[in-house]
Amino acid sequence: MTSPVFYRKWRPQTFAQVVGQEHVTRTLLNALKAGRVAHAYLFCGPRGTGKTSTGRILAKAVNCLGGGDGEPCNACPLCEAITAGHAMDVMEIDAASNRGIDEIRELRERVKFAPNMARYKVYIIDEVHMLTEPAANALLKTLEEPPPHVLFVLATTEPHKVPPTILSRCQRFDFRRISLQDMVSRLMGICEKEGIEIEPTALKLIARSATGSMRDAENLLEQLVAYYGNKIELHQVQALLGITGDVRARELARYMVAGDIAAGLATINQVNHDGLDLRQFNRELVEYLRGLLLIRAGSEEALDLDADTLAEMRGLAQKASMDQLSKAVKLFREVDVDFDGFSPIPLELAFVECASTAEEAATMPTKEEAPPAPQAAEAKGVEKMPPPPPEIEHLRSRWRDVVEAVKGLGSKGQLDAYLRSACEPLAVEGDTLVLGFYYAFHKEKIEDPKYRHMVEAKVSEVFATPYKIRCTLIGPKGKGHLVEAALQMGARIVEEEE
Repeated sequence: MTSPVFYRKWRPQTFAQVVGQEHVTRTLLNALKAGRVAHAYLFCGPRGTGKTSTGRILAKAVNCLGGGDGEPCNACPLCEAITAGHAMDVMEIDAASNRGIDEIRELRERVKFAPNMARYKVYIIDEVHMLTEPAANALLKTLEEPPPHVLFVLATTEPHKVPPTILSRCQRFDFRRISLQDMVSRLMGICEKEGIEIEPTALKLIARSATGSMRDAENLLEQLVAYYGNKIELHQVQALLGITGDVRARELARYMVAGDIAAGLATINQVNHDGLDLRQFNRELVEYLRGLLLIRAGSEEALDLDADTLAEMRGLAQKASMDQLSKAVKLFREVDVDFDGFSPIPLELAFVECASTAEEAATMPTKEEAPPAPQAAEAKGVEKMPPPPPEIEHLRSRWRDVVEAVKGLGSKGQLDAYLRSACEPLAVEGDTLVLGFYYAFHKEKIEDPKYRHMVEAKVSEVFATPYKIRCTLIGPKGKGHLVEAALQMGARIVEEEE
């Protein structure tokens, strides 16, 4: 006979063994001791957090013959039968596959009969939000006037989809994602009992990858044992989870903070050339950027890092602003690497936008260095000329509205990525809006007729005036908006300072 899988073998059998849900288990224990058990409970929360296991423990506790002061004894015939899964009076129903009115009508007929051996008939209905509307209405009738010998445990990962009429007739308990510390502690206990040798760092990696689901963590541990045996090293966990551990994720963060666009793009393309999983590389980059953000915000205690890594990240975090780091986390978090197969384009676009922010901040004059207002109309070295017409200033002031308007357009719905922080309106020539692009990549994309027509349509819509688009390459930001606009409108440079 094959050994049961870890998550079944090590399923908690008492309330004390349920990991990370003390607010639930303590309340249930108090109710059991006081003899105030409700007729219906709703257990809500992410998968793998103990909802069904707690339902089974509650079924044992209300029917236990041993009288374990709230906790089931797990030794009497009823406890053993429920643990083994063949107690006639405890029924588990998967609402995802038994969601129709006929199944619930059958349940309503069965609840009328007294239990065979137990004190209570217990119905555990998993994923109750999957019931059809007629089935939910039929269940509601039973919940409104339940027989005294019946107890319902409804479990769901999506409580907002459960009808309010059912919610109002249940005691609701919200299960939380299990903390990293609790999960590591539980995995250590399993490893000791199973004779598995594994580094604590590797267990933390497993727990972090499980994102709060104990079942997922136990499954990952079992996969590792099946593949590598009972002695598991950190690099093996990284290999199974697809974690690159590539230092270039940190390098890319440094280039972003420094505004070194050329070096950053070269790094992304080298990572792609080496065949690394770009999705995983991006996840590691996001995690690193999140760490920088927390450090910059003064919350480094939330990070589980060694002293050397923390010191390195502190130095980098101080060179970046909160705005730049929060923007970077948001942009890279939203990157869809699959939008163009396994192309690095989405990563490149996000990087250019983030690094451009740093580049612009680095070149922005301080208050002491800023030229006086009158000088704006005649940048040094540019012949005097009237200021740009109000129309172009109006277009510039509302350019963000255009970027928002093109969101969702394009072959993969990311047309806005080619415009945001990648170009600026330079001039209006009759019915044509001239856009200056900092990099040829973005310019060529917008010059593609299918994209150009979309941008023209949205520009015309935002400004309620028909416009055509003409693209020109102005190179990385440097000369300044007004100088570039002046050049586009016919001014010429007569002198440049070295």
